[in-house]
Amino acid sequence: MLKLERLKVKSDLTVQAQVQKWFEKLCRNHISTRDSSQRQFHRLNLALAEGFSNAVRHAHQELPSETIIEIELALCDERIEIRIWDQGKPFNPDILEEPLPGELREGGGYGWYLLRRAADRVVYERCQDGRNCLLISSNI
Repeated sequence: MLKLERLKVKSDLTVQAQVQKWFEKLCRNHISTRDSSQRQFHRLNLALAEGFSNAVRHAHQELPSETIIEIELALCDERIEIRIWDQGKPFNPDILEEPLPGELREGGGYGWYLLRRAADRVVYERCQDGRNCLLISSNI
């Protein structure tokens, strides 16, 4: 592992730009200028935005905005891993049905589908400490 960084922010969509700038700053020197690496970086930035906004809008929906979301970024030689910890109720993404092409859904439901398309590996699980962890991992 080349670098491991953590960021703690309140559960508020107004800090999403701060989260994405933090990610961009840390990845700037890690991502090569190859087109494929740049595309994967942009996919991961989108996945980070989706994961963070899902934590705020869904996991922390009934919690105060001061509730902390912790984000960890691990930069490895050929891989980037993002972990997002929320304090919401447990959630099982395996129960979600994938939207059909062109299907419009009321109330969303595209986030998990988007995350799985943007990264090589996506896992959402309950941790021993009672938090949930979303792992987003991709080779670059």
